[in-house]
Amino acid sequence: MDKKRIYLSCPTMHGEEQKFIQEAFDTNWVAPLGPNVNGFEAEMAAYTGCGHAAALSAGTAAIHLALKLLGVEQGDVVFVSDLTFSATCNPIVYEKATPVFIDAEPDTWNMSPEALKKAFALYPHPKAVICVHLYGTPARLAEIMAICAEHQVPLIEDAAESLGSTYQGRHTGTFGKMGIYSFNGNKIITTSGGGMLVSADEELTKRATFLATQARDPARHYQHSQIGYNYRMSNITAGIGRGQLLHLEEHKAIKQSIYRQYQEAFADIPEISMNPLNPEGDANNWLSCMTIDAGSEATPDKVMDALAEENIESRPIWKPMHLQPVFEQYDFIAHHEDGSSVGADIFERGLCLPSDIKNTPEDMRLIIGTVKKCFGRA
Repeated sequence: MDKKRIYLSCPTMHGEEQKFIQEAFDTNWVAPLGPNVNGFEAEMAAYTGCGHAAALSAGTAAIHLALKLLGVEQGDVVFVSDLTFSATCNPIVYEKATPVFIDAEPDTWNMSPEALKKAFALYPHPKAVICVHLYGTPARLAEIMAICAEHQVPLIEDAAESLGSTYQGRHTGTFGKMGIYSFNGNKIITTSGGGMLVSADEELTKRATFLATQARDPARHYQHSQIGYNYRMSNITAGIGRGQLLHLEEHKAIKQSIYRQYQEAFADIPEISMNPLNPEGDANNWLSCMTIDAGSEATPDKVMDALAEENIESRPIWKPMHLQPVFEQYDFIAHHEDGSSVGADIFERGLCLPSDIKNTPEDMRLIIGTVKKCFGRA
């Protein structure tokens, strides 16, 4: 296809990344661990105010270790956001625990505090709650944390999509017992792959680091008293992250500008609603999303097909976990009293719009114009 490719969200390199990588090569720190890993952890802790950080191979690894650190095991129940990517939930099943999916609520598309209350009434003793900040929008943390505190159950924040977002002036990922970030290739900053576990509790992050390095005991010889994992981030990967972190606020400002452009452009099309933002937070707008009113002739599939014709990448909203074949045997707690799913409705009517920070004004005009044509607007 001759038309320029416009991406949903892809890496943006700036040059500083290469400086850190070159230092690693010059000093032969190409093996796992090293100064870049230590530096990235310290710089992330300073940026987010999380206290302590452990750099890992993926956000999924961070969730897995968070569950291990909380003692989650076979037979335990874990409440988890339903409207998310499967990586949030898979580690629960790694430990043969039982996920219970908590519906989204309309105001932020995140975990419904109302559904969470219902879940506690049905399952009084879950081992943990995993709350996702979907597409970079902070969840209703005050209500969720109050419910968790009432039941004395620890909260894990899946902030994979929300690095840089704040709630009541504080970074997402720093409210729960532990938080996790992802640096996958399409995230607001990337290390090509990787993640981080953060906590105010230094002992937890030290323990995460221990487990992530094959749980090697402090002996001269190789001794292991428990099962460990090969989950540490490499020194090369961490160097990319250090260079990216220097530009996080810049990336966030551009993402927010993209959201506003869509919001303003579609304001006169009543069938379109942009993904809602939490008024108590400052979203990084990692992905800008829209929903289309039921009954509109322009369906999400038609809009995505029209964009694809112009070589523009878009994608559906996450399919809720309770609708996934692999999780169909687990319970789902709905937000609405009639049992209907908020997340399923968003999935059926929504799509993610191109949100790449390298989009030019011409790119944005083409995207917006293509969407408008689907609604009979020139």
